Amino acid sequence: MDRIIRMVGFAVLTVGASMCENWPQWRGPSLNGVSDEKNLPVHWTRDENIAWKLPLPAWSGATPIIWGERIFLNVADKEDISLWCVDRARGTVVWKKHLAGGNFKIGKQNMSSPSPVTDGAGAYVMTGNGIVKGFDFSGNELWARDIQKDYGRFGLNWGYGSSPLLFEDALYIQVLHGMKTHDPSYLLRIDKKTGKTMWRVERPTDAVHESPDSYTTPALLRYGGNVEIVVSGGDCVTGHDPATGKELWRGKGFNPQKDPAYRVIASPVVNDGVIYTPTRVRPLQAFRAGGRGDITETHRLWASQNGPDVPTPVTDGTYFYIVNDRGIVWCLDAKTGKEIWGPQRIRHGTYSASPVLADGKIYITDEDGVTTVFKAGPKFEGLAENNLDDYTLSSVAISQGQIFLRTAQYLYCIGKRATP
Repeated sequence: MDRIIRMVGFAVLTVGASMCENWPQWRGPSLNGVSDEKNLPVHWTRDENIAWKLPLPAWSGATPIIWGERIFLNVADKEDISLWCVDRARGTVVWKKHLAGGNFKIGKQNMSSPSPVTDGAGAYVMTGNGIVKGFDFSGNELWARDIQKDYGRFGLNWGYGSSPLLFEDALYIQVLHGMKTHDPSYLLRIDKKTGKTMWRVERPTDAVHESPDSYTTPALLRYGGNVEIVVSGGDCVTGHDPATGKELWRGKGFNPQKDPAYRVIASPVVNDGVIYTPTRVRPLQAFRAGGRGDITETHRLWASQNGPDVPTPVTDGTYFYIVNDRGIVWCLDAKTGKEIWGPQRIRHGTYSASPVLADGKIYITDEDGVTTVFKAGPKFEGLAENNLDDYTLSSVAISQGQIFLRTAQYLYCIGKRATP
């Protein structure tokens, strides 16, 4: 990892990080589910090719976050929610810090769903009941916020599940809701050093009933010298100025029938100047960067009727991979949307985790804890099915040649650690 960038601030699109990457946010070092690492494990069982496993008290949709020798987990344990810091080499807990009480289950979620984020100096975490805290790597609390106390109760039908986006000096947090509230949806920027609000902007839509609810995580769009925050939900996708929160552009057409139950779970994906935005299955739309105002027609590249509901897609900028909730996969041309292959059935099951692209392979885990590995590229080739036989909602994380996978009972470290 580029040490100068690490000292100055977190850079989300570092290149040349092969074999020494951290996994600092939900979708990894490039925020899009892609890792540059090589020689990753392909086969494992509960006992084979496992470096260690750490017992956990409950399931979570949150991904393990990794930086150097530390792993951070958002953990629900009965009524309590805590941030765990784990020693990466030994798989033992270094410290646990209380975040909030009042944990509860709603559908598949509990209040540990948002993934932590880190810049290598601090770890920042949000709970599903709106508590946001910052810690240093020694476990000292830097600051604390209660977003619901400050800006009103969350009004999502299935509980809050979005992860923060960490970029440079700030956390970007979206609250897009409407099913159980009349309060406006908004986007929030918080100073990572102090926890203070830098700006808060409302994000209005004409979505109705449950359709304003969004469980997505903001994405970062970089093109030329521009940086924009991408937010999806409420029947649209929007781009915002990081400095002010001002809405720069808006893409629509995600709910042509005005279905009142079009809540969105799969997050937007950005790669090579294209914003790929799922909705509730159809239509998934791709937009070219650089637009202003209404970009629905002017910057739309393509649309697909075979989008996912829950798993966020992944792309290397050449091929675009969709895994739907039933384990059916499509590979599309990332620039045109043309179908390269699919529909292709992988293992039958329910898929709530998101696919990760690394080492020329796609890794995708179903709710039974089976990770299917298949070859990336213009021809489908299944490589492995690895069964941990445990309820799983979390996506895999990759760092220094190892795969980290969280099930209801354990955090697994899979494979041998690469030498930097």
